[in-house]
Amino acid sequence: MTTSELSPQLEAAQTARALRTLYFTRAAFSIVWVSLLASFVKTSPAITAALLLIYPAWDVVGTILDIRANRRASSKTPQYINIAISVATTLAVGLTLAQGAPATLTVFGAWAILTGAIQLTLGLSRRKELGGQWPMILSGGQSILAGISFIALAHSPTKGIISLAGYSAFGAFYYLLAAFRLNKSARTS
Repeated sequence: MTTSELSPQLEAAQTARALRTLYFTRAAFSIVWVSLLASFVKTSPAITAALLLIYPAWDVVGTILDIRANRRASSKTPQYINIAISVATTLAVGLTLAQGAPATLTVFGAWAILTGAIQLTLGLSRRKELGGQWPMILSGGQSILAGISFIALAHSPTKGIISLAGYSAFGAFYYLLAAFRLNKSARTS
């Protein structure tokens, strides 16, 4: 049976299950990434640089998986914009790593603001149809605030790349909450 042959209720449940799986996967990635960053930020600049490149690149993959999970969405424009922003961020992080933590934190800050706005928009648009989106709405808002703080604190001598770990850990928390909240929508009657 194709997606077009399913009832709207079954389609919504199928989408909710796919998003729930994606949210669990994204949370697991963030937890592993935070652990690795905390382990290597002070001892291995090469591994830290690789992790900083991987993070926005993973967002590209996660967004592609989001598009696939929610095929019936009328507009995928926000996700395509997110992909473009995350690709640009990956390239910008690569260019700024040699310039030091302030430049890299500024890039991450701009990325957090832009992708947070997209996440907030998607959460708001999906909440009526799928439910269980308030964690994504909160996460989008928190991402915007975190991005502003990364830019504001980028040149502080007491801040560094490790501050990104807290941002990612909160992201994992919100993805887990959203995955659990989608349980109701993922069930079919």
